[in-house]
Amino acid sequence: QIKREKTENIPDLKNLVKEKFTALESENNDSDLQRNEKYLYFKDQLKEMRKQYNNNEDIEEIDEDIAVTQSQMNFICPITQMEMKRPVRNKVCGHIYEEDAILRIIENRKQQRKKVRCPKIGCSHADVKQADLLPDEAFKRAIDSQNKQ
Repeated sequence: QIKREKTENIPDLKNLVKEKFTALESENNDSDLQRNEKYLYFKDQLKEMRKQYNNNEDIEEIDEDIAVTQSQMNFICPITQMEMKRPVRNKVCGHIYEEDAILRIIENRKQQRKKVRCPKIGCSHADVKQADLLPDEAFKRAIDSQNKQ
């Protein structure tokens, strides 16, 4: 036999979810957001993109071939001198490298008990660590977009 409960005994799920959501939402504050690693990484990427955009305002005035060459050069790894497929950004100095290439260098130097200098010419950062490298998804999308054209 099937037992039938009275409808007044069944909780209103929609209201329960809404109450729980409101309670959780009221616990959120800006200080939690300011400490969130993904949020901070996103803000850093936005700053970097703004910097790149501001530097490229005069791009229409540059000869088209030069502009194409410059945009392609940006995707070249300073280690392999090849277009990057899995770019990682050094959160200390902001330079970008091919993930496999920089990790190989870090591993080799670690075995020699030596520090790794940033391979970007002119950079003074003298202690690149694996923990400082973050995948740069925005940069990867830019490379993929360039390759589709």
